[in-house]
Amino acid sequence: MKSFTPDLDRQIRQLMRQCGQQAAQMANQQFQVSQKGPADYVTSVDRWLDRQLSSGFAQLCPQDGAITEENEQSRQAFHAGYRRLWCIDPLDGTEDFIQKQPHYAIMIGLLSDYQPEAGWICAPAFDQLYWGGPDWGLFQACGEAPPVPIPAQQPPAPSASFCPVILGTKDQLNFGEAISRIIPEVEFYSLGSFGLKVLEVIQGRAGLYIYLNRRVKLWDTTGPVALAKAAGLTCCDLEGKPLSFHPDAIDPDTLIHHQSTVIGWPHFVESLLPKIQKAVAGVSA
Repeated sequence: MKSFTPDLDRQIRQLMRQCGQQAAQMANQQFQVSQKGPADYVTSVDRWLDRQLSSGFAQLCPQDGAITEENEQSRQAFHAGYRRLWCIDPLDGTEDFIQKQPHYAIMIGLLSDYQPEAGWICAPAFDQLYWGGPDWGLFQACGEAPPVPIPAQQPPAPSASFCPVILGTKDQLNFGEAISRIIPEVEFYSLGSFGLKVLEVIQGRAGLYIYLNRRVKLWDTTGPVALAKAAGLTCCDLEGKPLSFHPDAIDPDTLIHHQSTVIGWPHFVESLLPKIQKAVAGVSA
């Protein structure tokens, strides 16, 4: 049973669409770009959206905790014992946004007792909104159109003619060749946002999404994993252990997951994970 009301869901979607429309407009204007760390970019649009969403959730859910990517002080809320914790990513896929590519997103995830309960993903360039969670369902809406269910499309089993796997650019550089040697039929591709990658799997365009470089944080994962679980996907690490959102599985300062990330259809995970484990072990040895 959901711990929030249909009215709150409606208000969250309204807030996200408003922010998404602003982001799409700002994408065509001048904005500032800086680096938070190596290959970790932030724009003035990220920070503006962060403030808008933070203010919105402070009004919508004043009794809950909220963490946002661009407000380091907000991360303390993860350790404050809130039963409901909102994880806000104001601009997921910032590099795509900077490069004028469309695969960026605004994401909200709800952790209840350290479990992903619900997620909302807004793709501003497409005026598309996706949301849902376990024991709730999966939904989408384009523009002003009424919500419709997302059809989770289970792809065929991996074969010589069909084996699409999403693997980020950095992971392809580090592990792609080794994985291809063991799984010669594999077809890698990628796009910007973590959340939009997960939606590719939910909709059957890929069987598996692998993230190995251990830089993914709570605001990246909470919403997308909630949607993935609603679709019946397996959410685990490279060793096959379920993804954990408990404090002992998260870096206390950065909120980075200690685990690698594997999200995919069960038959893809069962077939490919042992081979991927072998390939990655060979590179790491």
